[in-house]
Order: sequence, then structure tokens, then C-alpha cells
Amino acid sequence: MPHASVKWKNPSPNDPRYPNGWHMDDRMPHHDSFQQLWETKWKDPCSKGIYPFMFGFIEDFQPIVDDIISKGLKEPYDWDEYASCFFGKAEELGKKAASFEQKGDNDQARDYYLRASAVFRIARFPAPRSPVQKIAWQRGKQMFYKGAALMKYPIHEVQIPHTHTLAGSSEENSHIPVNLLIPPQATPKSPSPLVLIMTGLDGYRTELAVWQRGWLDQGVATLVVEIPGTGDSPALPNDPESPDRQWSSVLDWVSKEEPRIDKKKIIVWGFSTGGYYALRIAHTHPDRLLGSVSLGGGCHHMFDREWLDKVNNHEYPFDLADTLAYKFGYGTDLEGVERFKREGQKLFSLKLDGTLSRECCKNVLLVNGEWDRIFPIEDLTLALKAGRPKQARIVEQTWHMGEPESFVVILRWIYELLGLKGDVMRQLKSLGAKAE
Repeated sequence: MPHASVKWKNPSPNDPRYPNGWHMDDRMPHHDSFQQLWETKWKDPCSKGIYPFMFGFIEDFQPIVDDIISKGLKEPYDWDEYASCFFGKAEELGKKAASFEQKGDNDQARDYYLRASAVFRIARFPAPRSPVQKIAWQRGKQMFYKGAALMKYPIHEVQIPHTHTLAGSSEENSHIPVNLLIPPQATPKSPSPLVLIMTGLDGYRTELAVWQRGWLDQGVATLVVEIPGTGDSPALPNDPESPDRQWSSVLDWVSKEEPRIDKKKIIVWGFSTGGYYALRIAHTHPDRLLGSVSLGGGCHHMFDREWLDKVNNHEYPFDLADTLAYKFGYGTDLEGVERFKREGQKLFSLKLDGTLSRECCKNVLLVNGEWDRIFPIEDLTLALKAGRPKQARIVEQTWHMGEPESFVVILRWIYELLGLKGDVMRQLKSLGAKAE
């Protein structure tokens, strides 16, 4: 999620707490208005159909953008007003999709359903915190699964029973919705490896599905699952141990119900905030994983009060501290954000709770961009200093997650671990391609 190819020359820190946290007092221009967000950060990825515009087309978004700019929307956003700007175009695309489907043109129907899902996604982005955004999330799911069902290798939702719930909590009798895609050649006698993708703060299972076809072409199954406090995860967002229960339920289900998956070849890949959970699961379920990749994930300093006081002006498109507070169960009001800043580190730090000192799985890879101003790069180095030795790559002069170089690093690492002979670059190039 790089920021408009900005490059600092001779960067120097202005906050001694973060040796690599350069220019902490800066305010990036995309926080000044939606127009600046579009022009400096979002227009380029939208034109390429990459994060956060997976399956999207710029011609669908440009009239929406023009309308939002004409209204002068800027931070702090009225999220209902913001989300409402996207509904007309999304509904229009959905109607076109249904018309094509009625005519038997499934390829066009698929594309238009997915285009509609992309528009609804940005409407609920970064998190469905308001009533209209919650509707956008529901409508976006409907559009996505209608389109995904028409793919050459259909992606369907699987509801995994949450069997490791906390008694007396809302987790009881719940299910964990996931996207599961298994190569057609996989059998119980010849099972496929599994890449278990943990989604991030704002990228949910409906969009990280963009990775699934590429892995299928390599003979690898994928399971995309949302982290606590996001999407439809039933895990308690404010309970530090709820992810451990959710992953136990998922891994148990895979072990018992999916003989086409090789239980000895499960690799976790967590994106951004999902990287925090990928690092955690490497220590909480070490014997059940072949490997774990934390891409752009934090572990301790991401919860520093000093850091959280600054990040709403930095790399993230919107109000990162507030979005994190919502994700971790603190609500949307100022009091909740303040409580998160005050309490979050005590509850969720993997250093303070002893997680990093526990035994971890044999193969762990940590990757991030040198200039990350979403989660401080110091968290990567902190994780390297604890427990079993790990592998790491810091991508120089790049922002959060170090895209796109980080993807090459990770794909090559997973290919080597699984003994795959495919073309890493071909898989990477397929991310912005039209769905099939």
C-alpha cells in the first residue's frame, strides 16, 4: 500500500523513540481532502485494479470521485454521507450483471458483479462503522459471491463451526465464514498444500480472494479468513485470546473435514494487521503449521500511545487510530479511542503477554517496508530478538508492507518451502488481471 511513490531524501528521524519512524510530525496531503486522497494515493491503484480496488474499474469510480469532490468531503468524514455516494453506481453495475446473467452471458455477468462489489467495498471502507456502511458491506458480499460463483473455478463461502468458543459469550453457536478454493486435482491420496490467508484491518475475504486463483494454478489450496473485529469474524474483538480459539476451530475443521488438504503443509500468510495474527499463531499453534508469514504486521510498538497519537496524519488513507480502536472492540466515539490508546498495549502486545518468548513454528518470515508509518518497523526487529530464530526482509525505501517487492520475496519463500516450480512473477502479474 505505497503512498504515491513519495521518496524521502536523506531521511532523518524527528522522534527518537522510532529510529526508522521518520518525519513523525508530518501530515500527508491525502488527509486534507478526498480530492487529495484520490489524486495522491488512490487514482493510480484504481487504474490498475489493485488494492484496495480489486476487481474495480476506474471508469466506475471517476464519476463517484467527481461527485465527492464537488461536495468538498474531507476529514472528519460523515461516514453515512460518504458511503451513500457510492450506492447509485454500485446498484447500476449490479443490475447490468443480473441482466447479463439472465441472457446467459456469464462472463459479463461475473465481471459486473465483481465491479459492483468493488464499489460497495470502497463505500464501507475502511470499516463498516456507520449504518449505511454496514449496508454497503452486506450488499458488497452479495455482489461478490454472485460474481465468484461464475468464475471458472468458483469461490464459495464455507461456514466453519466455531467449536472453540468462550462459554457464555457471543461466540457460542457461531460460525467462521471463509473462502475455500481447492485445486480440482487434489484428492485424499494426493492432497494439496494450503495457504491460509489472514485478512487485514480493511481488506476482507471478499477482496483478498484475488489471490486464490493464482495459488490454485500452482496446485495450492487457499482459505481466506477474517481476523477478529473485522468482516464477519465471530471472535470477540476485545479478548486477546479470541484469535487463538478461532484458529483452533479453523485448523480442526481443516484437519477433520478436508482430506484433500495436506495437514503437514499449511502455511499462514497474514496481511498488515493480519500479520500481527500470523506472528501470534506461529507461537500459539506451532506444531500445526509448516510456516507463517507476517507481512507488515506489528507486535508491540504498534500499540504505543505516542505512535497512535500521530498515525491519523500519516500513511493510512483515513483515521487509523480510530479504525484500530473500532477493530479492537473500543467503539467509534472519542472516549473509546482514548481508552484504546491507554489500554491497547497492555492487552494486545505480544511482547508484554509473553507470546514472543514462547516456542514458535520452525519457519517464520517477517517482511515490511522500511518507511512503514502504519505499524513501526521497530516491531519487526523486536520480534527477531525473541524466541526461535526467524527470517526477515526489510524492503528499503518503501511504505507499509513494502509492496510490490515484498510479494516477490514472500512468494519465492513459500514456493521454496513447498517445493513449487512455478513462475512467481506470473502469479504476481495476475493480481490486477480480469477475473476468470
